[in-house]
Amino acid sequence: MLLYNNHSEKLQKIFDGELSLEDNVSQFIQKISDNAQLNSFNEVFADESLKQAEIIQQKIKKRKHGKLAGLVIAIKDVLQLKGHKTTCSSNILKNFVSVYTATAVQKLIDEDAIIIGKTNCDEFAMGSSNENSAFGFVRNPIDTERVPGGSSGGSAAAVAAELCDAALGTDTGGSIRQPAAFCGIIGLKPTYGRVSRYGLTAFASSFDSIGPFTKNIFDAALILETISGKDQYDSTSSTYPVPVFTNQLNENKKFKVGIPKEYFGEGLNEEIRKSIEVVITKLKDDGNEVIELSLPHTEYTIAAYYLLTTAEASSNLARYDGTRYGFRTDDFTSLISMYKKTRSKGFGKEVKRRIMLGTYVLSAGYYDAYYRKAQKVRRLIKEDFDNAFKKVDVLLTPTTPTTAFRIGEKSNDPLQMYLSDIYTTSANLAGIPGINIPIGFDSKNLPIGLQLLAGQFNESMLFSCSSKILKLLK
Repeated sequence: MLLYNNHSEKLQKIFDGELSLEDNVSQFIQKISDNAQLNSFNEVFADESLKQAEIIQQKIKKRKHGKLAGLVIAIKDVLQLKGHKTTCSSNILKNFVSVYTATAVQKLIDEDAIIIGKTNCDEFAMGSSNENSAFGFVRNPIDTERVPGGSSGGSAAAVAAELCDAALGTDTGGSIRQPAAFCGIIGLKPTYGRVSRYGLTAFASSFDSIGPFTKNIFDAALILETISGKDQYDSTSSTYPVPVFTNQLNENKKFKVGIPKEYFGEGLNEEIRKSIEVVITKLKDDGNEVIELSLPHTEYTIAAYYLLTTAEASSNLARYDGTRYGFRTDDFTSLISMYKKTRSKGFGKEVKRRIMLGTYVLSAGYYDAYYRKAQKVRRLIKEDFDNAFKKVDVLLTPTTPTTAFRIGEKSNDPLQMYLSDIYTTSANLAGIPGINIPIGFDSKNLPIGLQLLAGQFNESMLFSCSSKILKLLK
């Protein structure tokens, strides 16, 4: 599949009857097996996906199929799918079986997408490298000695290695866009509330977003328009109208593109900077207006993000105590002992770190100094973006400060790991949509990503501008 086309040649062959959907799914299953060293899947639904392929093949023949018919999609293992394990890549949930299906996943199924499996991720979606999974780290298919990014590394690696057509991930502070950049594919974080979070295991409830990984813009638009919309089971899902995004890929439009100077300072890899400068030059030559502007509170984003998300994580993860479901230790002498030992054995190192940080932030005497102050900063960051989008259509930034780093390189330095998200967390603080598009490779042949940000519920602008950039780079 190309980055710029509407659909793959393979899908066209399925619709023309030249290739059976069952054969296509069989090829994916074989390829997943052949690439087992990537460790991108926690579970593969081989028999189930083949049965679905048979059913959907008949629908295609009768031309009574849904709009995602033929697409084979993997889902991150933090999304519920009835009858299958939802482990969140954690020992505390390693045998937990879902009793219902997430709204976003059900909407894919209703439009005849085939769900091929659950992808590996950082435990409870906490991480920037996919090295925090209880089931082992995921490898980057571009260079298997490097990380795929996190936390949705399994989904990104699966799409990049062509083990599926597309995948769903989740983005709390860059967990779709950063792995998409590291793996050289498209990754979209929608506006907060655009997609229902019902059935998504919560990390930080006011930050989490579900979005697609794809190899072309059309499929990203198609999947987003399918999974978006108000949901009675999620009070934070928006009633804002859902456009037919696939009809709005207008790359002929001229854009006002903002370049926030704070995103191009110290710490940005020179090869990434130069690649982005090439794109900016091409946009100018094409007649688009490029404006440098300032987002003055950018320097506080990482601090505000980690204060607020760890506080929410501390609250959300309190339910995993061995009482109702999931892992329970056998070695306890009292209720409190059971809680302590279950959580100590069940949670991994990074999850424990964030729970402790969040509990500290929310504790008496520190709430006002940290949590309340971080909420005020969040508001200021949102206002920075509101002001920027009065002047420009989109903001253009790097997605990551570096290309994919080596496995183990940052494992012992949490601060360096957290700084991997320095360009992505602001979108989650502000609740705005963002997309990563691949724009080339560095001298080590590692993918370079570019991030576009737009105003709330303006994903159409991201799709149009992305289409234009990818066309200019052809």
